[in-house]
Amino acid sequence: MIRLFKILLLLLCLVISNSYAIVWNNPHDISKVKQEVLFSSFSLPPRHLDPVISYSANEWAIIGQIYEPPLQYNYLKRPYTLEPLTLTKMPTIRYLDKDGNRVDESSNEVMFSEYRLDLRKDVKYQNHPSFVKDAEGRLVYGALGEDELKTIHSLDDFKRTATRTLVVSDYEYAIKRMAVRQNHSPILDSMQEYIVGLREFSKQITEIAKEKKKSNQTLDLRPYSISGVKVIDDYTLTIRIKGRYPQFLYWLTMNFFAPIPWEADLFYQQSGLIAKNLTLNWFPVGTGAYFLAENNPNRQMRLLVNPNYHDERYPTLSQEEMEKYSVSKVLLKDAGLKLPFIKEIIYSLEKENIPLWNKFLQGYYDASGISSEAFDQAVQISSTGNMGLSDEMRAKGIELKGSVQPSIFYLAFNMADPVVGGYSESAKKLRQAISIAQNQEEYISIFTNERGIAAQGPIPPGIFGYEEGEKGTNRVVYDWVEGKRVRKSLAVAKKLLAEAGYPNGVSKKTGKPLKLYYDTTATGPDDRTLMDWRRKQFDKLGIQLVIRATDYNRFQDKVRKGKAQLFSWGWNADYPDPENFLFLLYGGNAAVDTNGAGINSSNYKNPEFDRLFNEMKTMKNTPERMQIIKKMLTIVREDAPWIWGVHPKSLALSHKWYTNVLPHAMANNTLKYKRIDADLRVKKQQEWNQPVILPLILLALCVVLMSFPLYRAYQNRQKAVISREEN
Repeated sequence: MIRLFKILLLLLCLVISNSYAIVWNNPHDISKVKQEVLFSSFSLPPRHLDPVISYSANEWAIIGQIYEPPLQYNYLKRPYTLEPLTLTKMPTIRYLDKDGNRVDESSNEVMFSEYRLDLRKDVKYQNHPSFVKDAEGRLVYGALGEDELKTIHSLDDFKRTATRTLVVSDYEYAIKRMAVRQNHSPILDSMQEYIVGLREFSKQITEIAKEKKKSNQTLDLRPYSISGVKVIDDYTLTIRIKGRYPQFLYWLTMNFFAPIPWEADLFYQQSGLIAKNLTLNWFPVGTGAYFLAENNPNRQMRLLVNPNYHDERYPTLSQEEMEKYSVSKVLLKDAGLKLPFIKEIIYSLEKENIPLWNKFLQGYYDASGISSEAFDQAVQISSTGNMGLSDEMRAKGIELKGSVQPSIFYLAFNMADPVVGGYSESAKKLRQAISIAQNQEEYISIFTNERGIAAQGPIPPGIFGYEEGEKGTNRVVYDWVEGKRVRKSLAVAKKLLAEAGYPNGVSKKTGKPLKLYYDTTATGPDDRTLMDWRRKQFDKLGIQLVIRATDYNRFQDKVRKGKAQLFSWGWNADYPDPENFLFLLYGGNAAVDTNGAGINSSNYKNPEFDRLFNEMKTMKNTPERMQIIKKMLTIVREDAPWIWGVHPKSLALSHKWYTNVLPHAMANNTLKYKRIDADLRVKKQQEWNQPVILPLILLALCVVLMSFPLYRAYQNRQKAVISREEN
């Protein structure tokens, strides 16, 4: 019995001591938790990690840390500001006439813009088997035989790896890969309009690729060239653009223009590796701060620091710049220090929102978005509509970061439709009346938890051309009253509707109520509330709204062919320039005139707007450009081809130990700037996840108490046996 007591006492001591030494339910390796490792999650595995193909936010969140295009956005400066990444300086631009002679930027003879890229000489790729070469410069793993392939199941199975320095021909090679139609680059058609010779090269190389595939040959792009892309030497590249196109600099920040080493391209074209899913689309090869060490979409993905990463420093700002860009001192604690700070990033698969949220609250994930289920627990909204953290979140030291996204979600009128389209005064007033009646503030409150602001036009905050306050107010829909923007009354909307020929929603011509058709892909039970709300907005004017729900492919087809009357659509910025939003309303991009290829899905065509667009689109951000944009906004607000809708606001939570966190809607390579205080994380995890050991103690005592009668009975029986034996 004494021995039993000793064993139980020892177990209790172990329970109590271990409860303070580690967190029992921690889903992560405790040794990793104690290091500068970022724990994040994903719900949908990325489909494409090949930079020439990928065009999805969840994919760019990964490859943005791995690949390095020539330029990047400054992490701290707002408005968004470009800076060199792998270049020694910003690209220099020469303006040329039709004969290739240099002319002044303002000259009417400008036919081409030539961008010169001067590359740094200290940039190296991650270690990778594709770079291993023999004494003659041949690829050691360039032609793997069947016996070698039997022992290879992952990149870790290669015995040797190597690296090499980045050269400008790698950027040239990337543009060549973009031109191969079989690679399905989503920006090829756009770039063909600008890069000299790309269209012709694409036709040529696509045919060559087709023939190579038929004969099962490797496609090596090095022997082929694009007339507008010239390698001057290993560290100098020129790209010639048709006419003026200053937005091309923004494209040079995107992963489509990330360098691709020819060695990796040829390495991954081997059929034996493709059969094992060892491809560039699954295992990237880059020069970035991190490399992909593990890609297991059913469990986790891991990024590790690239040991060959070049010297890059955390941004520094002068006092004047801090004030200009509204940057706090907290974000400059690491100014000038070498990047990156975090040594490893672990993305774990989390399919459900609730378990993910609970793990964040326990400190097992360093940051989190806010799902609709968790919104009320995380955020408090004041009587003035301002958002703040709940008391529970503040008690944990959790921080809330929010920013309005460079995006717009809108309701479009098909301007080619005989009822809601057209440019007559009555047609304009019909659309204006409907625009006033659509209470976007109510929509934001009900359906987005206040995560958005009502749009005043196509240009979102943070983009040149957007204006705050009274100057930026859409006077067709709003009044400016006592320093606030106030939606016009329903009486104003009804007056406009009557002037349009539909008093109380009834057509003067037919005597019948006006009936409009709204096409949507919202077919689920959760969408019913939104559709009911949509109907009520039109009911306020006496207009009947018929919902036509369909699948996405059918919906797209109707929009492209101009068969939809009203529909909701959206746009996220490719780059922070007003041209990237105003071209959604440019007549030359009308879907019905481009066999559905145009991005002007509302088919809006106003000659004066188009003239101003062509004048504005290649200008730099000057006061003159701003005045043109103001004129354009006045025109589209009056014509009302869209109900301007909402600019969404993103909200994210982060724990106190996750620092240097600043929302950046345009940059994808921001993990290198962030830092983890691992000691604080361990402390808080232990504090928030103490095991409840009282039940264990009570259980142990119950075992002891229950054992005592049994022990006494056993002792009495033994005494009785001994007594009988003695007798």
